[in-house]
Amino acid sequence: MNADTYLPLPGRAVIALSGDDARPFLQGLVTNDIDRVAPDRAIYAALLTPKGKFLHDFFIAEMEGRLLLDVDGARIDDLMKRLRMYRLRAKVEIADESADWQVFALLPGVGEAGTASPWLNGVAFADPRHAALGGRAILPAGADPADAGLRLADATNYEMRRLSLAIPGARDLVPEKSMPLECGFDELDGVSFTKGCFVGQEVTTRMKHRNLVKRRLFTVEFDGTIDAGTPVTCGDVAAGEIRTSGDGVGIALLRLDLAEKEGLTAGGVAVRTRKPEWAAF
Repeated sequence: MNADTYLPLPGRAVIALSGDDARPFLQGLVTNDIDRVAPDRAIYAALLTPKGKFLHDFFIAEMEGRLLLDVDGARIDDLMKRLRMYRLRAKVEIADESADWQVFALLPGVGEAGTASPWLNGVAFADPRHAALGGRAILPAGADPADAGLRLADATNYEMRRLSLAIPGARDLVPEKSMPLECGFDELDGVSFTKGCFVGQEVTTRMKHRNLVKRRLFTVEFDGTIDAGTPVTCGDVAAGEIRTSGDGVGIALLRLDLAEKEGLTAGGVAVRTRKPEWAAF
């Protein structure tokens, strides 16, 4: 543990899965390989529609033989409903344990992406998407990272770090619309193409191997402010859309053939694009 600051993430919630079939149950559903999850390893994954469109993303860590999912609290009810729908006769317990746990970001980091370890009666892990995002911790309700000597971090700085890296958050991933490979799930270690079947696998695999991804997330920089949802244009041609906007920086989903051309604007404001350093396109 080399983090020295922490940030509460009250918008996150926790789902716990246990039982003999917990792992095979998730293995057949989500985009990443559940066999990688261990006391010393956490992963990032998503649940897709059968047509390969985004529904939910989450982090999965193991603690005392159970799988803990760090999820978007605003949409936990929908995720719980879908998991229970798929459960059928599987021997798995699915519980909303948000009242028992709290989620924190840890900065500047906790090691190589995905590495995990027990901490403060919970589990801490380096963000599996990108080590520069620091770490995360799922801790019992009432636990305080300050007791371990950490100082409270600045929430704005954490968000600006995410935007500068073009790593998608809740506002960048549109349920039943976003495609995971457009949003970097492959490069951000959120999808496995070797694990076997998962919901939406056929479409996702086809997009990868046939090079069908035509739009990607970019960091955009600009002077002033631009509202999220503002269309990006190149002259009179639609180039994409601002997904998240901060102070002079944001994330936009842009057409690859137009993303790096001059003259891009959003709401009349000139925007400059920057390809994420982690991206392979």
